[in-house]
Amino acid sequence: MTVKPLAATLFLFLAGCASMAPKYSQPAAPVPAAWPAGPSSQATQPAAQQKPLAEIPWQEFFVEPQLQKLIALSLDNNRDLRVAVLNMDRFRALYQIQRADLFPSVTGDGGLAVKRTADDLSQGGRGGVSHSYDVGVGISSYELDLFGRVRSLKDQALDQYLATEQARRSVQITLVSQVATAYLTLGSDLERLQLAKDTLANQQESYRLSKSRFEAGVASALDLQQAQTSVDSARVDIARFTTQVAQDLNALTLVVGSDVPQDLLPKSLTENLTAVKDAAPGLPSDVLLARPDILQAEYNLKGANANIGAARAAFFPRITLTTSVGFGSDQLTGLFKGGNLAWNFAPRISVPIFEGGRNKANLDVATVDRDIAVAQYEKAIQSAFREVADSLAQRGTIDEQVAAQQSLTGATSETYRLSQARYQTGVDSYLNVLDAQRSLYAAQQGLITTRLARLNSMVTLYKVLGGGSK
Repeated sequence: MTVKPLAATLFLFLAGCASMAPKYSQPAAPVPAAWPAGPSSQATQPAAQQKPLAEIPWQEFFVEPQLQKLIALSLDNNRDLRVAVLNMDRFRALYQIQRADLFPSVTGDGGLAVKRTADDLSQGGRGGVSHSYDVGVGISSYELDLFGRVRSLKDQALDQYLATEQARRSVQITLVSQVATAYLTLGSDLERLQLAKDTLANQQESYRLSKSRFEAGVASALDLQQAQTSVDSARVDIARFTTQVAQDLNALTLVVGSDVPQDLLPKSLTENLTAVKDAAPGLPSDVLLARPDILQAEYNLKGANANIGAARAAFFPRITLTTSVGFGSDQLTGLFKGGNLAWNFAPRISVPIFEGGRNKANLDVATVDRDIAVAQYEKAIQSAFREVADSLAQRGTIDEQVAAQQSLTGATSETYRLSQARYQTGVDSYLNVLDAQRSLYAAQQGLITTRLARLNSMVTLYKVLGGGSK
């Protein structure tokens, strides 16, 4: 007699495989099939032997050993990445909880009941103490998923978990680029600081010469004061860049998540001009749809789509089962005798008749949420396309900027040398020397800035193409 309810339960359980969620179809990417032409067009043509940037692990893209060690250190210690991993673990557990609703919860129970019956309530007028024992297994309130409500909720929970996994990849990509940018920025400011110190030493020497010439009556007081202003300007820059270096180090320590060993710090930017690797960007259709933030938006869209199935299933009856099989006796020794077998099978159906439009409103909300997720998915693709296009546009001209800045620095250096020679021979005033020195100093600072911009543009391009998650 116990086989029939269990067989019926199994049959109905296997029948609960339907889903009322709309069939998912990936929205078309609302962007062109190729990157924009223009100054970046030559740079965006991939060579046949090149691997797309997004497929290059960060250990291969960042070739500077010190930078590699810093990135590895940040992946172990950064708190933002740690929170992202914990969020992923949390949603994995929530998915497992939701998935468990697809299966019956079987519990084993055993009990002892002792009671005394009052004399007036007992037969024969004599009360007494009675004992009863029971043991068994049972299924309580298991919902037969005939219309896919539980399955849709399980699918939604799975998509939420997969979205958090992509969110973790996005955080890692951002973290890798932040460490690289902070490392390069620190190197550039250290180089600016050293340049300011070298300039101060040169200006102090020029001031001593001007003072000697002034005391000898060869130079004017104006020349001496102009030399003094150059010394003071260099001192101001030293103080400013000293502060900037300290702040850069603080920023690097924060993004790494721990103290940075001294031997991993950069010495200057010039030593790291080949710290990153160049590669082809790939095609938009291959690159954009593989970016973690876009995959995250798509999983959110799939979750919203699955939620429609759960909202639709709410319009249909819900069937729950309660069943148990066991033994009962008034004596412990007779508990497992054949005649003491007991079972119950209690299916229950709930049919929505009138709920004030709640189910209709829930379906409307689920449908609108799906439409919002579609728009967010498309916006994520458009934003990603714009980020890559901007990076490629800068990449197409940054080498020319660096070359032009190097030429400008060389020309101003020669101008400064000639103006010094003319001043020392008495042909020109010290004002020309001062102007030439300021131009050279500005050109040298500009060269550092342009080199930093070139390296940062390569790091940014690597990031926006989805590189760094491996």
